[in-house]
Amino acid sequence: MNPAIAQSTLTEQICAAIRSVVGSGPVPLHEPRFAGNEWVYLKECLDSSYVSSVGKFVDRFEADLAAFTGAKHVVAVVNGTAALQVALGLAGVQRQDEVLIPALTFVATANAVVYCGAIPHFVDSEERTLGLDPHVLRDYLRSSTDIRGGQCINRQSGRVIRALVPMHTFGHPVDIEGVLGVARDFHLNLVEDAAESLGSTIQGRHTGTFGLMGTLSFNGNKTITTGGGGALLTGNSELARHAKHLTTTAKVPHRWEYVHDEIGYNYRLPNINAALGCAQLEQLSGLLEAKRRIFGSYQTAFARVPHVHMVEEPYGCRSNYWLQTLLLDESVEGQRDAVLTATNDQGLMTRPAWTLLHRLTAYRTCPKMALPVAESLERRLINLPSSAHLGAEQSRPS
Repeated sequence: MNPAIAQSTLTEQICAAIRSVVGSGPVPLHEPRFAGNEWVYLKECLDSSYVSSVGKFVDRFEADLAAFTGAKHVVAVVNGTAALQVALGLAGVQRQDEVLIPALTFVATANAVVYCGAIPHFVDSEERTLGLDPHVLRDYLRSSTDIRGGQCINRQSGRVIRALVPMHTFGHPVDIEGVLGVARDFHLNLVEDAAESLGSTIQGRHTGTFGLMGTLSFNGNKTITTGGGGALLTGNSELARHAKHLTTTAKVPHRWEYVHDEIGYNYRLPNINAALGCAQLEQLSGLLEAKRRIFGSYQTAFARVPHVHMVEEPYGCRSNYWLQTLLLDESVEGQRDAVLTATNDQGLMTRPAWTLLHRLTAYRTCPKMALPVAESLERRLINLPSSAHLGAEQSRPS
């Protein structure tokens, strides 16, 4: 078959499959849905004048998140990157330490490491979960590190590898059992980047609650949003207390004195943002069910399209399906950009995976292992329109 004809056929089939799910008109990649008490709670903030760091909604948001995730403690902050930076610092990450993170992740994961004065060390992913591969990582660490004095030392750089940060890509949980084993055997503190995985579970346990700490994001494009916002999860009471202290400028409580006993951060989540989050959390179970319905619709639509398949939740896990993800077969990976062009030209907002972090100018000199799977996924992944309300009209009985 003529390659040009084959390419045209594939892009047309993909566009048609997406349209059969999302309906007509321009369709964004992901937009929030405000269909509950958002206006009521925001008006309460405005009427009371408690729109900044004082007010009842921050405490309520933290308590509601703890109840939903099963985390013992939750500390709400201004965004997910801030949450990860603070979590890494509390996990003992120091200047010139190395931190293992996937090359296939949003840049904020690496930026949080650098904000601590540390150095990202990029590791490979596995196709099954899209997250870091603990099995190849174990082999890599065996061949490239030594354990000295209870610390993992990079033989080449001589630096301490202090922490391991798995990221639950597009809401799909990583192989957490394997990751925990690597962290244990190589004396690494585990901090989960669960920014994208609110509502995702592994054997019934919520992501972000397996490591020393976990972090969430509530950016405008996440499953629920506070406009901007994030949270730190932990089962350790002292870490939670310290996180709250650091993120509220390290101010010692007092009726009028301003005493700050260490260098802290103004990372407080404003009350008005937390109010939005409380209203969104009330709708979360419905949003998650809608996401699963959309995945099922896409899976049915793409079953008729050759050389592609939808990324499905790993066995034993329940994904929030934050961003629906299409994976091209290696035989047609060269057509990714044609698909992206065709879909976006038709008003169907799709996007590729992030540029792998080791390719970015700021991170080109950072240590890394061989990254064959991450590099393959980068060439083949396409995120599809994923808003929770998509296709609702098509699914209603006439």
